[in-house]
Amino acid sequence: MKSHLLYAAALFLLLSCSQSVKYDLVITGGQVIDGTGAPANRADIGIKDGKIVKVGDLSGSESLQSIDATGLMVAPGFIDMHAHIEQLMRLPDAESKVRQGVTTCLGGPDGSGPLPLGRYLDSLERHFKLGMNVGYLAGHNSIRNSIMGNANRQPSEKEMEAMKELVSQSMKEGAFGLSTGLLYMPGTFSKTDEVIALARVAGSMGGIYTSHLRKEGLGLLDGVKEAIVIGREANIPVVLTHHKAIGKRMWGASKITTAMVDSARKAGIDVMMDQYPYTASSTSLSVLLPSWSMAGSEEDFIKRLNNKQKKDSILAGIRFNIMNDRGGGDLHLIQFSSVQWDSTLNGMTLHDYLVRLGQEPNIDNGVNLVLQMQLKGGASCIYHAMSEVDVERIMRHPFTMHASDGALVKFGEGHPHPRAYGTFPKILGEYARDKKVLPLEEAIRKMTSLPASRLGLKDRGLLKEGMIADIAVFDAATVADLSTFTDPHHFPAGIEYVVVNGKVTVSRHQMTEARGGQVLRGPAFKAPASGYR
Repeated sequence: MKSHLLYAAALFLLLSCSQSVKYDLVITGGQVIDGTGAPANRADIGIKDGKIVKVGDLSGSESLQSIDATGLMVAPGFIDMHAHIEQLMRLPDAESKVRQGVTTCLGGPDGSGPLPLGRYLDSLERHFKLGMNVGYLAGHNSIRNSIMGNANRQPSEKEMEAMKELVSQSMKEGAFGLSTGLLYMPGTFSKTDEVIALARVAGSMGGIYTSHLRKEGLGLLDGVKEAIVIGREANIPVVLTHHKAIGKRMWGASKITTAMVDSARKAGIDVMMDQYPYTASSTSLSVLLPSWSMAGSEEDFIKRLNNKQKKDSILAGIRFNIMNDRGGGDLHLIQFSSVQWDSTLNGMTLHDYLVRLGQEPNIDNGVNLVLQMQLKGGASCIYHAMSEVDVERIMRHPFTMHASDGALVKFGEGHPHPRAYGTFPKILGEYARDKKVLPLEEAIRKMTSLPASRLGLKDRGLLKEGMIADIAVFDAATVADLSTFTDPHHFPAGIEYVVVNGKVTVSRHQMTEARGGQVLRGPAFKAPASGYR
């Protein structure tokens, strides 16, 4: 009888061991920050088939791969809510993003979403191994341009219906919502009612509305008010994207704009913000020109310049923007990021260029040079025109998400804004650790669970059992943005490991060959029965 009992016990033990989980990946010894804002706690994480299946003590467990995170922080992968990833097909590994700890990016901001979206997303899925997950917004500027071109007028009833149909189509094909770039053409020519009508379509299908405000300098308060009105009238969640106050005359205005957000939320309007942690923006040189001057074709622009009265108005508009908006009133503050027709200008300022040309570096000459550069093909510029006080105030707001507004870049190419390499490490290192603007756990919440909830991603943004295994492992003592405005091409320090859908994409702060990124589709998407369109 005793031998039978021993045999049964041995058989039970054997069967139990054979049925125990063998993990694909185990992360051991780390301090886990789960993304909720709760304090870090010591725990191991077991991953199988791309999902977190165990959080707890996994000592002695079997796994195909392991990461020793002793002395490191383990967090959900970071979600970049505003990313310029137009170069994704050229740079599918997305190294400049992934090495920041970013595992998911939302593309198509500022009204620039690809069109037709479904075909683009299908191409990404079929032909590219992605280093990170990507989702997209439907772009108002793209849609308006496809129907109306660059026209400075309001749409006809037929054109309006065509734009609504394109919003609906994009949502069905996987868009997470609608983005506008009301500073840029042709969106700048639209009236608020047009945007409300299109946002209402996206909102009815579960989407969000992200707004590059019509103005971020003088006119900022009206821009925030317009976005809130659109949210209310279209019944759609709103993100004031890359929220900022541009130009010295508006410094401090974040005190009012954040109060406007609070007031709107109390009134039941779902408004959030996203923000990058720098006092310089980056966009085209053309924002210094009055938008009306560039309506229509390039030939139309030249015709206006051949009219003395209109040319004088254009020059006056450039002067106003240099003095009061992104120019910051100082030619040293306008820095060239990418000048396709003369790469030797990359990294120089408008002041430097005038000196190189042998001209007096004054405002009048600066105004004329801006116009000359635009005629040669324009440029991408960095504008140093924001206040650190505003940056920190916006960052502290509980409904501000961290985002880069950064381009996807190839190491060594051009002269990008440092945010392309360092947004998330800068927040963790400079703002959470050094300046203590935010507790580390709160900083993590703002780059993980908060954006995940805004996008409706119920299986990402938290380190919990059952969630997708998107994970960033970093050294809280050394994490730092090493990219600068004068020397941008540096990957950050302290991001030790990055796991994307269970695959270790960064190991010991170096890219691996593993590519686990997926195309994410929004709330209205339903996969066609026949597969790819």
